[in-house]
Amino acid sequence: MHATSILSCLLAFLVASASSTALTYKVQANEKACFFTETEQKGAKIAFYFAVQSGGNFDIDYEVIGPNERQLFDGEKERQGDFVFTANDVGEYRFCFNNDMSSFSEKTVDFEIAVENAPRAAQLPSKQGSSPEQTSVLEESITKLSGQLSTITRNQKYFRTRENRNFSTVRSTERRIFNFSIIESVMIVTMAGLQVFIVKFFFQGARKGIILAYSCFEDIYWTLIANVGCAGYV
Repeated sequence: MHATSILSCLLAFLVASASSTALTYKVQANEKACFFTETEQKGAKIAFYFAVQSGGNFDIDYEVIGPNERQLFDGEKERQGDFVFTANDVGEYRFCFNNDMSSFSEKTVDFEIAVENAPRAAQLPSKQGSSPEQTSVLEESITKLSGQLSTITRNQKYFRTRENRNFSTVRSTERRIFNFSIIESVMIVTMAGLQVFIVKFFFQGARKGIILAYSCFEDIYWTLIANVGCAGYV
């Protein structure tokens, strides 16, 4: 029963304190994709993380726009980013990815937007008969556990990003080797056919030269015979 109570407190604390969205999106060439989140009070913490998993040089342009159309963050040709900032204005925040730099290459982007809407201490439920010290210890344990889970999640994202990029590099290298092999095979066949054609042409040219020389010799011979005959007749 005590464990169930602690678990319910933990879930209520985590759900009430923050909300997050993790997505994977393919940004097409020359496309600008925007995603939105809304804060209900000033001072809320907003965490924004993204990483390009595949496509082109694994880079993309991004920008973060506040409720008053004020640009908070921006970057060009970035592979990944991790930001935490305070929402000074209540309203809608816009997170955009721009792939105008690519003419034909699409980019696969993993990103997460997390909003912490309320102070943690105010959302932690207390049990009857428990002292403030016990509640504080439980709160610190939950906060520590949440931080450790966040660290594990970030490490998993980092290794996933590295795995995807390395796998993309392997596929690109494999494709280049295959294309080079095809080109090399075509060149070998072409050179072999060209060599056969050249050798055949040489033999045909030599035969034609012999026949032409024999015809010339025969013409000269009969001309000489004719001249000799005419001289003897005279």
